[in-house]
Amino acid sequence: MATTSKLQPRALVRASGGPRYAVALGVDALGTGLLRPFLLLYGVKVLRLSEPSTGIAMTVGVVMGLVCMPAVGRWLDRGARSTVAAASMLVRVLGVVLLLAAPAGHVGLFATAALFLGIGNQAWPAAHAALVATVAHGRERDAALAGGRALRNAGLGAGGLVAAVCLTGGTTALQALAAAAGIAYLAAAALAWSVHLHTHPAAASAKDRADGPAPRMRALLVANVVYVFCLNVPEIALPLVLATQLHAAPVWSAAIFVTNTALVVTLQVPLTALMSRFSRRTVLTLSGVVLAASYLGFLAATSLGHGFSAPAVATVSVVCTLGEIIYAGSATALVTALAPAHVLGRALARFQLSTGFGLAVSPAVITTLAPHGPAALWGSLAAATLLSAGAVATEQDQGTRLSGCRRRARAGS
Repeated sequence: MATTSKLQPRALVRASGGPRYAVALGVDALGTGLLRPFLLLYGVKVLRLSEPSTGIAMTVGVVMGLVCMPAVGRWLDRGARSTVAAASMLVRVLGVVLLLAAPAGHVGLFATAALFLGIGNQAWPAAHAALVATVAHGRERDAALAGGRALRNAGLGAGGLVAAVCLTGGTTALQALAAAAGIAYLAAAALAWSVHLHTHPAAASAKDRADGPAPRMRALLVANVVYVFCLNVPEIALPLVLATQLHAAPVWSAAIFVTNTALVVTLQVPLTALMSRFSRRTVLTLSGVVLAASYLGFLAATSLGHGFSAPAVATVSVVCTLGEIIYAGSATALVTALAPAHVLGRALARFQLSTGFGLAVSPAVITTLAPHGPAALWGSLAAATLLSAGAVATEQDQGTRLSGCRRRARAGS
């Protein structure tokens, strides 16, 4: 098996599900970039809903998408792979159709559209990880997961850029963007379904069954809720701090976001390959340390004088992005490595629940802490992330001791 350091682009595509599935990932990400960042604007500008009603409807969509995750996990464990991935894309087509059909002022149809979009957005990561874990193994699987994330970020960035340019067209442009997103989702679903990848649960190895249920990952799942805050730092925390505390020009927020996307696209696979010499749990622990260090860096940067704070924040954001890349390259890979094959879907579903919950609560936590000053925001995030990293490392030690006890018991019997 090829190692991550020697994995060529063609082999990486093959390990990611094949060329058609790779195209499906790119098209799906492009459609998501066209629509997701501007869904709130669609509700307010096109459907003329109030901002609170639009926000509540979107939040309900995300929460209900999380509620569906246990069912997605069971579906995956029955052997479905490409079918679930295609379904996660197809359900978003229904959401777009409802958006386009909703008359002005109809909050119910908008809420239903947000529900379908939320289900698709939450189901896709688990389905994608399960599909990749079926066609690739070991460090090759880790590289394929990293490659998929890089490709997805490139598609999201391209879609968001196109949408930002088109927004000058007003409500007509927003409707056109929604229609384009729907077409992209439909094409991606067709491509993903055409892969026809399934597993056979009945043929699960006796060893997997003998190993029992998936190992307990409680510390990992709880820590992941805190870790995932890093994904909203460049989108929510930094723009908020730059605008309200540092009174910096909006160009700084835009520059940080663009830099974050570019670094993820270019460094996700190489950095994951570089970290493959260490255990996945060690790398995940390290990512928590890097993220906590960046949060403390933001705290120091915001204390600098006028004219220096914004450039310093932008510089520290690179460290935060590196922590994000290390986290993203190790977290899902660790779950797929820990879970026996016959419960992989449920393990990934639980992991996505923790990710989705963290993404859902982080805007509220960030916007609540920020008005209390930089120390409250960055100090709290740093402390929570360090505690989470410690919990991940401690769980590893417990698992190692348990394994050692079992080996000694077998040796003495």
